[in-house]
Amino acid sequence: MKVLWGLGKLLTLLFWSVVLVNLLTPFIHPLHSLVNLAGGLLATLHLLEALLCFRSLRGRAHPWRDRLKIIIFGVFHLQTIPAPTAPKASHA
Repeated sequence: MKVLWGLGKLLTLLFWSVVLVNLLTPFIHPLHSLVNLAGGLLATLHLLEALLCFRSLRGRAHPWRDRLKIIIFGVFHLQTIPAPTAPKASHA
């Protein structure tokens, strides 16, 4: 499963590089608008994911680094964060 999340991160990084190249040197007319639209939608989704996970990342060692990675990679970074473990209850 780790390989799939790593591949997803790599493909997301490739997508962001295509969006950046499109901003620097625009592609042909219909493709230029579509890449900008897809980049804007994905950026909005990733910002929403980062906002929804804001509180759950407070206990992490580097929460701002995790938030930045969520903005860049989205769910592919969220899946690599280990789930918090609940303390064991003592039954008296």
